Amino acid sequence: MFDSAINVAPFKRSVCVTLSALFSLTFMQPALAKNETVQVANSTSMGEYCRDDSQIQARSYRYQSEQQRLLNCMVTQLKPYQQKDRTAAQQYFAYKAQAWLNYAIHQDSMNSRSSAGQVALEMAEPILQALDNDTVQDLGLHQDIPSTSALMRPDLWATLSALKDGDGIASAPREMAFSEVALIWAATNQCARGWRESGMHFRMADRWLEQAREAYVNANDSQTNVALEKSIVSYHKQYSPLDASDDTCHGQDLTSNR
Repeated sequence: MFDSAINVAPFKRSVCVTLSALFSLTFMQPALAKNETVQVANSTSMGEYCRDDSQIQARSYRYQSEQQRLLNCMVTQLKPYQQKDRTAAQQYFAYKAQAWLNYAIHQDSMNSRSSAGQVALEMAEPILQALDNDTVQDLGLHQDIPSTSALMRPDLWATLSALKDGDGIASAPREMAFSEVALIWAATNQCARGWRESGMHFRMADRWLEQAREAYVNANDSQTNVALEKSIVSYHKQYSPLDASDDTCHGQDLTSNR
């Protein structure tokens, strides 16, 4: 679900600014009539961002909106940072930005009026900028849960945080990134539409975390693995009281609980 394949052109700051405006119009103005058209800034056309005309005309993109084509181009711009010759941190953040952008694409394709798509884009933007500017070291590995989501499945959040503390990103950057966004996405769905809409994403997060945990165990000695288990237990004790059992999404401050 988080995978995408489009050739990329260099990232441009103006694209993100325009996309932010687009998402604000799409999600924050429900009073727009169905026959009204949101105008896209002429300075950031698809041709300007994706310079390969053959890709613009590709059959798979012919029926996509300009907004979705731009988002997909941004996803593909991340591909070079996901390669094995990059640092684990670069790979992790590139996959995390990809997951957020695919979340935004999904929200847009569903014509959602929720602000979740805008939040997803706002999560991805600073990561794209940091990768482009080679400043990922300034990004924090631990982040708070946005206001559109909540802390659910404290067992999975505990595993994620413990793996981060133990440098688990070095073993499984992709799985760590995808599991984190899947956990946030799942809780958002549960708050909005009930547990039936969250199960798939919780299962995805669980599967990716299990893969990350296995990779970590295989890469470390028994003493380190015992320390990981103790850390998971410790985090679970901290997170369990924060579980949004009433299915209300109001965000969660996690950094203060470290």
